[in-house]
Amino acid sequence: MSLFRRGRSRPGRVTVREAAARTGYGPGPEGGGAATGQGTGGADGDAVLLDVRERHEWQAGHAPRAVHLPLSALASGAALPARVKDRPLVVICRSGNRSRRAAELLSARGADAVDVTGGMRGWAAAGLPVVDARGRNGAVA
Repeated sequence: MSLFRRGRSRPGRVTVREAAARTGYGPGPEGGGAATGQGTGGADGDAVLLDVRERHEWQAGHAPRAVHLPLSALASGAALPARVKDRPLVVICRSGNRSRRAAELLSARGADAVDVTGGMRGWAAAGLPVVDARGRNGAVA
């Protein structure tokens, strides 16, 4: 079953482990061990992790290589950065509420988007990498 479902009234949802696998951060949902944080490319890293939290949250801690576009900007009509257009999107926030709304907005615009249940709190709890604005160990705010 595809993580990215078309033709549905609401975008799909994925777990933190599924999001990590889809965006190239580590083993798939069935894989054991800790995620490495190293992108694997290809089918295991074809999606973009889109973080929709506000700037101060992003600066405190985010996934390396994630793309930042706050929900407030997205809801105001901001366009996706050119480097992520026409790519599947895995949308994440702190806990999963804002990312759900963002995935709905993006899907309504024709994007292939799912949101991450558990958000960055779940991401960090799963031992996945979190960096601050300077690239050092970050924390989920």
